[in-house]
Formats: sequence, C-alpha cells, structure tokens
Amino acid sequence: MSHKRIPKRKAAIAVGGVVALGAAAILLPNANASQDGAPDDAAAAPRTLKAADASDLASRLAGLLGDAFAGSYYDGENKQLVVNVVPGDDNNVIVQAEKAGAAVREVDNSLTELAAGSRTLKSEATIPGTSWAVDPRTNRILVTADSTVTGDRWNRLESTVRGLGPGMATVKKSAGTFRTFASGGDAIFSGGARCSLGFNVTAGDGSPAFLTAGHCGVAADQWSDAQGGQPIATVDQAVFPGGGDFALVTYDDPATQAPSEVNLGDQTLPISGAAEATVGQEVFRMGSTTGLADGQVLGLDATVNYPEGTVTGLIQTNVCAEPGDSGGSMFTRDGLAIGLTSGGSGDCTSGGETFFQPVTTALEAVGATLGADGAGAGDQAGGEEAGAGQDAGAGEEAGAGAGDASGQGAQNHSRTSH
Repeated sequence: MSHKRIPKRKAAIAVGGVVALGAAAILLPNANASQDGAPDDAAAAPRTLKAADASDLASRLAGLLGDAFAGSYYDGENKQLVVNVVPGDDNNVIVQAEKAGAAVREVDNSLTELAAGSRTLKSEATIPGTSWAVDPRTNRILVTADSTVTGDRWNRLESTVRGLGPGMATVKKSAGTFRTFASGGDAIFSGGARCSLGFNVTAGDGSPAFLTAGHCGVAADQWSDAQGGQPIATVDQAVFPGGGDFALVTYDDPATQAPSEVNLGDQTLPISGAAEATVGQEVFRMGSTTGLADGQVLGLDATVNYPEGTVTGLIQTNVCAEPGDSGGSMFTRDGLAIGLTSGGSGDCTSGGETFFQPVTTALEAVGATLGADGAGAGDQAGGEEAGAGQDAGAGEEAGAGAGDASGQGAQNHSRTSH
C-alpha cells in the first residue's frame, strides 16, 4: 500500500486526529442552515440564497431575460446570485432581474458573443495543454495554457485571443501540465491503472453500478477493489475524449448493495441527489490519493485539450487533485452530487486548475439514476431532494484504503455485500 502525504497547505482541513471528523462536521447537512429569501415587500433587494437555490434562480432568469442574460455566478460571501445583463435600450430587464431577487450587474459581452469567441478558439487554437471556459465574474473567456505551450504554439494562442477583440478573453499561464489523474493511489484497480470510484448508481436495467472517469473506463474493461485482485465490476459505457469524461461500470454481482454516501473517514455524508454546478459555489472533492479537498467552481462548459484529445462540457475549479483521484466524487456540503474528477494541472501542494465531468450530464448520457429512489439527471433542481446518491472516493468493494485528508490512510468505503 502506498503512503499518502499531507501537504502543508491542507493543514486547515487536516489537523491531527480530528481531520475526517472536522472535515465531515462542516459537510453535514445540519451544519448548513437553510436561508430564506427576502420577503415579498422587499423583492427588489437581492435575496439570500444557498448555492443550489441560486442555480435554480439563474436557470429561471436565463429564460426570463432572453438575449439580455449574460451569465451568472454565486457570491458566496454575501450568499447572493449575481446576474450579468446586457441592457441595450431596454432597462426593464434589470428591473425584472432585481425583482426576482438577483444582484444585477451590467456587462458588455453577451453570451452569444462569448460563445462565438469559444468557437473561434476551437477552430484556430485547439492546442494540447490549453483550456477555455467563460468566466461570468469577469464577463470574459478565461484561456489557460500549461507549461508545454511555448514558442509557435504560444504565439498562435496569443494571436487568436487578440483576434477576438479587446475585453473578450484573457490568457493565463499555468506552471503545471494538463493531464488526466489516472495513476497512483489506492482505489479501483485494473492492470497498471488506478482510479477512484465516483458515485454509486442504478443502471438503466436496474443493476447496481458506479460512475467514474471516462479515461479510466477506456483504459481497461474490468476493475478490482485490490491491486492484482479479482475483478468486481465491468465497464458498460465510457466516453473519452470528446463530449465528456465519464464511464458507467456495473458490479458483476447483481446482489451488490451500493449505498448512497460519501465516506469522509470516520463519518459518511448521505447524497440526496445530483445538481448542476454554479460558478462561485463551494465544493468538496474526495479522491483515493489525496482524500478530502475543497475549493470553488470557476467556470462551466469548459473545453480542455488533453494530450489524449479534446474534452468539452467540463466544470473548472481550483480544487486540488493528483494522480489516482481520477473519477472521484465532487459534491456539496449538503449532500448533492456535482462532478467526477477528470484532470488538470498542479497538485495539492502548489495548487492548479482542475476539471470535473458534470454528474447530471453523465447520468443522462448513460441512462442511470442516483440512489434507491431513482433520482435521475433531471430530478434534482435547485437543491430539492431527488433521491439518494452514491459513494465517493473508493470503497471496500470498489477501492482499497484511500488516504483521508490527514494522510492517515482511512478507507473511502463504498461498502457492498454479496
């Protein structure tokens, strides 16, 4: 068994023997009291919202405002939804957004213009080691280039960004190298590959299964809970690269019990359903190499150009991850499944960019549901309970002991029985 290290930057999460308990305590649903919006007679004031409720409001405002809607993000400090609008000659769109309870900000770039810029980047600058996603906080496309993008490739990228026009995109250099996190760590094993189990689900035919990263699913057909052990699950579907990074893996024993929970070390967090990510939202990640880590959502519908190929539709975050964390679960403190770890740059010492496959998209694509109540991709909106969900990290039947946030080697249980 490999030994896990705990970098100094995670000391705030992992303090001595209280790591898993301390981290779990801030995640438990009752630690996050529900907050109501403003009363009707103060409808023009921004409402106080949880992130999941902000996502629901953003979806409704996108339909209400039409072309004037230019994206949104969650202000975690003030617990408000900030909505970008391109007002034009109609100031009524601002009034509508404010009445709905959002904090409104006027911006220059419409979603149509930003989408056109992303298409230009795809056609002219699909360079391995680059990524881009719309950042609603700056109302620009955030383009990132890793350390391999140099010389003519860097010049080509810069020239393409300049060609989009002023105020449309910004370029950021990353010290690391974009890669999938498919090696190292104790989790699910197949040959020389090691990944993390994401979320336990029910396949379309009713059989027990789990979601993990697609690049793990295309690497091998069968997966074990121990290195060199007998396979316990077989890949049913896998997508990578292309329109996602996800795989559905079915347990070989149809009697397997696959609980809807994330193991945080000494406690488990029940998963009540799946939800869409919101920019600015606080999220947590569990993986078999680095255990528990947290951070924020930075961008949606991100395009990442890995060495293996281009992947679209991902969530960009600043949550750290390392090899072996691939496929691991990303979730909220109140138990909503958000994403599956795909890849990125950096590590949990220096930080970096990380990308996640949205769980809702994966569920819809493979025809699976979360938990005993069968909550599917469309059954969880705005944080409403939609059924049970899964297990994260890796379990006793879907992964060996994974390092918790303290590096003590606590197991990520996805306890199954036969």
